[in-house]
Amino acid sequence: MFRPRVIPSHSLRLWRDTRVLRVVGQAVFLAAVAAGAWWLLVNLQANLRSSGLNLSFRFLRHTAGFPISEGIRYSPTDSNGHAFWVGFVNTARIAAIGIVLATVVGVLVGVARLSANWLVRKLAALYVEAIRNIPLPVQLFFWYFAVILTGLPAASNSIRLPGAIYLSRRGLCMPWLIPTASFATWRWFLVGGAVSAVVVYAFRRLQLKRIDRPGIPILWSVATLLLAGTVGWCITAGRPLALDVPVFERFNFEGGIWLSASFLALLVGLTTYTGAFIAEIVRAGIQAVDRGQVEAAKALGLRRRNLLRLVVLPQAMRVILPPLGSQYLSLAKNSSLGILIGYYDLLNVSTTIFNQTGRAVEMMLLIMGSYLSLSFLFSFTLNYYNRRMQPVEK
Repeated sequence: MFRPRVIPSHSLRLWRDTRVLRVVGQAVFLAAVAAGAWWLLVNLQANLRSSGLNLSFRFLRHTAGFPISEGIRYSPTDSNGHAFWVGFVNTARIAAIGIVLATVVGVLVGVARLSANWLVRKLAALYVEAIRNIPLPVQLFFWYFAVILTGLPAASNSIRLPGAIYLSRRGLCMPWLIPTASFATWRWFLVGGAVSAVVVYAFRRLQLKRIDRPGIPILWSVATLLLAGTVGWCITAGRPLALDVPVFERFNFEGGIWLSASFLALLVGLTTYTGAFIAEIVRAGIQAVDRGQVEAAKALGLRRRNLLRLVVLPQAMRVILPPLGSQYLSLAKNSSLGILIGYYDLLNVSTTIFNQTGRAVEMMLLIMGSYLSLSFLFSFTLNYYNRRMQPVEK
């Protein structure tokens, strides 16, 4: 019987070994990319020198000299670097809050799209089709100019909501917790509680895996953190936090936390716009669950609410998560449209710094690097959770 001759891998010539060829091909490609990037950098530096400029970031130490009415603590006497950081924090804040609210809206509307009630189903479909087909800048203009600036009263006649919350054309003013002198002591209880919560989460997760039982270990870690905070609150002399309630003075509110009209318009616009796309993702994920799973759950006597929470959504998350991450990244990048309505985000503050210093290349590099870092953070978190949700092949 004829048997083909098998050549051992160690006796192959290097130029015929596919493993070596793959490694060499990847090395050549990376070298070409690095050479192209180096050529662009050298060309950029040469063009800057010919124009009498140089690539430097020392201007970030200079005094900014312009006001920023929203964000973390800042004054015009601070540096350009601190002003840039304020804009980055404002962008990260609107992106984080928008992601949470858009997810809530998307899940509710996505489930409503599959409701047995005809009216609820049609209203959800109308919302999705209308919002998705109107450009986001148009929606931002609508919320800012038509709803907030025109539809809401002046600060002196603000709409008072429950909990000493005031809504006007200037924005939303609400009570806020501020640290007191004893907060420094209570903070150590929070740090200890956070470390203990991580340990409890890991221990509980290993315990559930060992006994092969379902559970939610995050609840144990949250309970640990709350317990540490409560014990610290009771032991610490004085209240670590005080409630600062806004009070209207001569022309505006004093105290509390102030969310500007630009922030509200951008938040509502990003939430409603991205929530419409997330709703379709949730609807598609639910419909991707095998019908037999639903019928089996109904046969066990599960109610519709428990059926959706315990059976359908956990399986649908495997389909929902990949496109959901793309929507989160789109929301973070779409937050740059806040410059259209005067929100002091990363792009708005960076544009002001560029206009004052003339450092176009450096500011563009900082802007691109900041948005890239923010996108990488969201992408890494979603990819990690997506890997955790994927079924284990046995």
